[in-house]
Amino acid sequence: MSFYLGIDFGTSGARAVVIDEAAQIQTQVRYPWATGAIADVTSWETALWTLLAQIPENWRRKMRAIAINGTSSTVLLCDDAGNPISTPLLYNDARGSLVLDKLSQIAPPNHTVFSATSSLAKLFWMMQLPTFSEARYFLHQTDWLGFLLHGQLGISDYHNALKLGYDVEQLQYPEWLTSLQLPIQLPQVLTPGTPIAELRAEIANQFLFPPNCLVCAGTTDSIAAFLASGATSPGQAVTSLGSTLVLKLLSRTRVEDSRYGIYSHRLGNLWLTGGASNTGGAVLREFFTDAELENLSREIDSSQTSKLDYYPLLKAGERFPINDPNLLPRLTPRPDHPVEFLHGLLESIARIEARGYELLQQLGSDSLNRVYTAGGGAKNHTWAAIRQQCLKVPVVSSVNTEAAYGTALLAKSKF
Repeated sequence: MSFYLGIDFGTSGARAVVIDEAAQIQTQVRYPWATGAIADVTSWETALWTLLAQIPENWRRKMRAIAINGTSSTVLLCDDAGNPISTPLLYNDARGSLVLDKLSQIAPPNHTVFSATSSLAKLFWMMQLPTFSEARYFLHQTDWLGFLLHGQLGISDYHNALKLGYDVEQLQYPEWLTSLQLPIQLPQVLTPGTPIAELRAEIANQFLFPPNCLVCAGTTDSIAAFLASGATSPGQAVTSLGSTLVLKLLSRTRVEDSRYGIYSHRLGNLWLTGGASNTGGAVLREFFTDAELENLSREIDSSQTSKLDYYPLLKAGERFPINDPNLLPRLTPRPDHPVEFLHGLLESIARIEARGYELLQQLGSDSLNRVYTAGGGAKNHTWAAIRQQCLKVPVVSSVNTEAAYGTALLAKSKF
């Protein structure tokens, strides 16, 4: 029996899941972030070694492959030995807004890199740092963590490299980027799950892994969560009902529209297209505790349509399916009875979800036929019933919601 290890470096901590040849979970371990640790490479390294040590020895000794995911567009500069020479810029760091005008003179119109948080925008911002002359490699979080395991510098995957400008259709860096002759080594880009190299001998010896255990090219945390969901066919989608509302639809057609923040990741011969709305669970928690959400939801008659028409936002501004930075929240009239108010909120968010999938289909994606649900909102059965009425397709819970599980599947995918 062989085992496969997936490691997830997410926003709240790091997790590891071991699966067997039948993709069944054998064990899982966690490492929560201390305050500020998410932006500290020393904490990343400590988390990695701690997770490996926590995996029971009987599984470590039969590990065949390992893959890692990290937060999208979390990046850092390294010297020629792989030592970080700057503090990482996290996935949500928007300092790249200062160089978007420069990017607009280089990249094609409406390209994915035209975001203040894109990897390329961050690189252009980092090129202004006094320490940039010491840098030899520009790496994503996943790339650097993989290097710690296999020892090969400057290797990435096409999920992480998408927002660096990598052409995931042609599987190469575009001419508009290579012609810049940037004074730094951009990563070599591989298909996610591709074996890179065997685990470094000293790591294998220390943690009692087989010497031939392979480290594979990784992915991003959101793609890993999709892989874990159970969605595999065109028309199947995953809605993440977390603080915000994130839609991802598997399609045979690539859909891109920067006006709505819509872009597509490549998944083999298919495309994972989607967008993210500012509505979601954070709005619900503004008005209700978790216990209230659970108890009041039970009193809602999901077969009845709410008469309330809201656009639930915490503050002005929406990006998808409406792109309007000045769009105001619409949360009135507010009925006296909290059950009616919650019913109106849940149904209004469901309508925004339906409108989002309609937009993806209008832009050329496959027709929606099934929605898997992840995130905290996935546990609300009343909301699932309301959403199914709005979406007019089956709505089910994701098979597994752990991104680390999806990454373990990726580690196993080439074997």
